[in-house]
Amino acid sequence: MGRHDGRHRARQQPEPAQSVTSTGTHRAAGRRRGVAAWPIACVVLAGLLVAGWFGWNWADGVLESRAVAEVESCQAGDTTVRVAVDPALVDPVSTAADRWNREGTVVREHCVHVDVQAVPSAEVEAVLSGTADPADIGGYPTAWLPDSAERIDALAQQHPELIGSSGLTIASGPDGEHRYLAVAGPDTRDAQQHAAQSFQKFLLRPAQQQAFRAAGLTPANG
Repeated sequence: MGRHDGRHRARQQPEPAQSVTSTGTHRAAGRRRGVAAWPIACVVLAGLLVAGWFGWNWADGVLESRAVAEVESCQAGDTTVRVAVDPALVDPVSTAADRWNREGTVVREHCVHVDVQAVPSAEVEAVLSGTADPADIGGYPTAWLPDSAERIDALAQQHPELIGSSGLTIASGPDGEHRYLAVAGPDTRDAQQHAAQSFQKFLLRPAQQQAFRAAGLTPANG
């Protein structure tokens, strides 16, 4: 009987009470843990304003640094590129030179000024071949844009030492192709040579090519 009563009492021991969760209490706790949205929005907005202020000042500083660098990049001084151009081509080349000079182009630490002179091709050819005085055309040219490519070909055969560049075609007209030549003259400095070649590339840009089209010529780029 003692053993039976012990087993009976063990079976009748109360089960552990289950936890009761109050829905209302849980919602209240959730509301207490939540954070209002408007303080976060204010913090984000303030951060954006600060970032924008720093970004604006950074961009302004970059532009100012570039401007100062452009001014300081002319450490080697000024140089002039004299371009002798056949009178039939002088208008578009002069337009390009004006744009080049306004931009203040720098080549190898030199501020380069392009001076365009309208000179008949036969007179330039005589100077380059040594049969005429450079003073007759205002001085020895740094570059030449004649009325026909044949003049450059003839110069390359007779005086190859004067060929400073390959002579790219800038435009075409009734007389054929008009090729630009950077002249390797006896007194031409290295910086002038590079500047003359840079101006050749400048003439091939769309804006300059459009000026040749307006002059009744066919641009090299079509």
